[in-house]
Amino acid sequence: MSPHGPHSRHPERHRTQRVGWLRAAVLGANDGIVSVAGVVVGVAAGGAGAGVVLATGVAAVVAGAMSMAAGEYVSVQSQADTEAADLEVERQELRDEPQHELDELARIYVRRGLDPGLAREVAEQLTAHDALAAHARDELGITEILRARPLQAALASAGAFSAGAMLPLASALLAPAGRVAAVTITSTVLGLLLSGAVAARLGGAPVLRGALRVGFWGALAMAASHGIGSLFDVQV
Repeated sequence: MSPHGPHSRHPERHRTQRVGWLRAAVLGANDGIVSVAGVVVGVAAGGAGAGVVLATGVAAVVAGAMSMAAGEYVSVQSQADTEAADLEVERQELRDEPQHELDELARIYVRRGLDPGLAREVAEQLTAHDALAAHARDELGITEILRARPLQAALASAGAFSAGAMLPLASALLAPAGRVAAVTITSTVLGLLLSGAVAARLGGAPVLRGALRVGFWGALAMAASHGIGSLFDVQV
């Protein structure tokens, strides 16, 4: 039996199929942690009471999750619309100039290293099987795995944002009075390090580098929020 058959003992585990939802989820989780923590830390540094800090944090979670979902959906839908338009153009060209499209596909395979005769044979067989899929993949770079999925991206982003935002909210709720900012900053930096490490692990990147990268920028954002909040003296 072929080593690449359905019962292979060495299945290939690629991570490319995770790109769509992973990008949206990582962005959402990190944004949820950083933005809500920034709001909580900034308001707490300004002298607001625990109730105001918590209410502000909850409002930031709701608004942020909705914003992330809408932003991801609109952005990825724009990509999907572009893909659909390109596929329609290709579909029309296949109807109007099939021979030209066959020649074009063969030239693509020649540029990729095949001999002209073999490139022509491959182009003819793939065209006979599914001409549009062949051109979408090899001419336009559109594959089923990497196709834009707006709803998936929106749900992943909003869900991850809400999950990430629970960390600074819980910190604000459980922190002793007068220590909200310090506790939130500490827990959030730890959460960001973990988030960066998990994202790097899922994406096959170096774990330590991913953790430090996310932790650094998150800490910088909270430091800025704390500094701005400290400029105000709000007693509520």
